Amino acid sequence: MWQDIKLLNATANVLFGACALLLLLSGIWVVMHRPMFTLNVIQVEGQDNTVLKHVNSEIIRSTALPRIKGNFFTTNLDTVRSSFEQVPWVRKASVRREWPDKLIVTLEEHMPLGTWGEDGQLLSVKGEIFTANLAEAEEDTKLLEFSGPVGSEKDVLAHYLEFKEWFKAIELTPLAVAYSKRYAWLIKLDNGVAVQLGREENSAVLKERVSRLLHVYPELTNRLQGKIESVDLRYPNGFALKNLGQELSVVGKKKKQ
Repeated sequence: MWQDIKLLNATANVLFGACALLLLLSGIWVVMHRPMFTLNVIQVEGQDNTVLKHVNSEIIRSTALPRIKGNFFTTNLDTVRSSFEQVPWVRKASVRREWPDKLIVTLEEHMPLGTWGEDGQLLSVKGEIFTANLAEAEEDTKLLEFSGPVGSEKDVLAHYLEFKEWFKAIELTPLAVAYSKRYAWLIKLDNGVAVQLGREENSAVLKERVSRLLHVYPELTNRLQGKIESVDLRYPNGFALKNLGQELSVVGKKKKQ
């Protein structure tokens, strides 16, 4: 082996190359850990330059910052993003580096639409459930009331938007939408009337039931002086009314469940 000059040269080149690589990596490691690359600035801003309403520096210091480790080079951006997305009111976070010691965090806040269920949770305008201070949410808007089985929040929101559009014809707006475990719909309107819609057999069923009510509603309110407590639309060809605690006659066949 020691008489093979080519093999000795090749071996020496490999060793020199390995040493050079180790020196290079060591140099990079030293540079990366120099004090000048310590994270000195974490800039937080709203998406599309919007003003953040609910996320403030105090919440960030107590919730997100303790989870951030490393410097400009070594900090994990996914970990930083996840840390900010655990802050109350934050829907989505994105993070980028800015040379040499700065992180820029862009936040999108939840926009509340109403409460969800009885556990103090909120439903956003995007149909997402989140947890935040109810008093703060009420400062933004008058909260509606929603409920439904686990995982039904987007379906409930979609139906609310349909109900809202349908009831515009009689200048009423849903204040509450409940979707039961038996998959039946109940609406409470802003004039206090509760509307039982029942189950949705297909996409046209609920609209047909509501249309049946809308067609005669102005005449009913005039006849009953507007004092309708509830309407039950779970009938094939009609509906039942409750007025001042008194059940009125039903038009149609046997009620569906």
